[in-house]
Amino acid sequence: MTLTAPAAAHESAHAPELTRAELLRTEVPGPESRRLHAERLEHVPQGVSWALPVYIESGSGAILTDVDGNRFVDLGSGIGVTTVGHADPAVVAAASAQLAKLTHTLYTVTPYRGYAELAAKLAERTPGDHAKKTLFVNSGAEAVENAVKIARKHTGRRAVAVLDHAFHGRTMLTMAMNHKAAPYGTGFGPFAGDVHRVPNSYPYRDGLDGAEAAARTIAYLERRIGVGELAAVIAEPIQGEGGFIVPAEGYLPALQRWASANGVVFVADEIQSGLARTGRWFASEHFGLVPDLVLTAKGIAGGLPLAGVTGRAEIMDSALPGGLGGTFGGNPVAVAAALAVFEQIERDGLLAEAERIGATLGGLLAELARRHAVVGEVRGHGAMLAFELVEPGTKTPLAGAAQRVAAHAAQQGVLLLTAGSYDNVIRFLPTLRTDDRMLRYAVAVIDEALAGL
Repeated sequence: MTLTAPAAAHESAHAPELTRAELLRTEVPGPESRRLHAERLEHVPQGVSWALPVYIESGSGAILTDVDGNRFVDLGSGIGVTTVGHADPAVVAAASAQLAKLTHTLYTVTPYRGYAELAAKLAERTPGDHAKKTLFVNSGAEAVENAVKIARKHTGRRAVAVLDHAFHGRTMLTMAMNHKAAPYGTGFGPFAGDVHRVPNSYPYRDGLDGAEAAARTIAYLERRIGVGELAAVIAEPIQGEGGFIVPAEGYLPALQRWASANGVVFVADEIQSGLARTGRWFASEHFGLVPDLVLTAKGIAGGLPLAGVTGRAEIMDSALPGGLGGTFGGNPVAVAAALAVFEQIERDGLLAEAERIGATLGGLLAELARRHAVVGEVRGHGAMLAFELVEPGTKTPLAGAAQRVAAHAAQQGVLLLTAGSYDNVIRFLPTLRTDDRMLRYAVAVIDEALAGL
């Protein structure tokens, strides 16, 4: 394992490299994980799938420890949830203190502290200086559904447009919004109507600049849907499940300008890309994008279930009293954890840590691309990076390769996530507590895996 990168400022220049022996005590999965997995197969439906049948006992920072004592460098963070680290002490303390005082009353019946304070934080940090209001719900898919409700109520229109390669959730509405049918939608129809998929910007594959890609998308919106019927355009600024697709420069602002000119609500799904993940509070900032509505979830509460819809006050106020809400939305314990997450990002300079991870990991992955012809493109921002695997000398997706790379990495104590509409992308969503020693070890493991493809 020979790949190197400059040491992080907080590392000793003479710190020894991380080794497999420091991480693993047994084979992967170990005996206790195998026992628990047999229990799972008996009692949990197969639709609740697994990426790796190791059962986690505890977590700290960027390390997960399983029931057999094996330690793993976690480069997935529960798909971008534990951005500030596993079991972050400040988040645990805030949630524990709230848990001891109040677990639930329902904010729409008898409200409590925290909800409005967190809404104010989101108003401050989401793009744009216009007046904003926030609704809290439980999950990313629920945030998407509420954004659609609000946009329809505000505009009086019915149709919703989403982009190719998008992923927005597993509920009945969001299944209709996803690019991939299998496994998310297979056999679950009929699906919700008035949802239309249109071309996105995928520079590696379409070769279009931002203006060209935007013109193509807008042509579909105008000809296949019609402006008079369109309530909202919903876009992930950097597409997540689709393979961390970064749009061409100018693409998203052009869509936003078109939407604003035609009374269409522009919604940024920042569920995976937001909350310091890309080195900015929100990925929209990389593109000069000021959405009408911004959706948050995943990393907002450090592992507790919480999601939000933050948007222009006049749009958010379109719903009648009682039209928005839910039993557990904005739970006081989750809200307390989220406030601690905001405090940690600000106090510990975690935006800069995301940029450090992006520089170190991005440099190491670029070196991999030079060494291995199967790496077609490295892309992303900050601690949201990916590489796409292709047949050498072509852009043909290399079938099954991402899964083989992830399987090899797991045997060396590194947890990786796969992604992509062609199942050929390795994506990285490390916690912002991941040091350069861990990143160097992980990329050296990937180097071995790629050499064996």
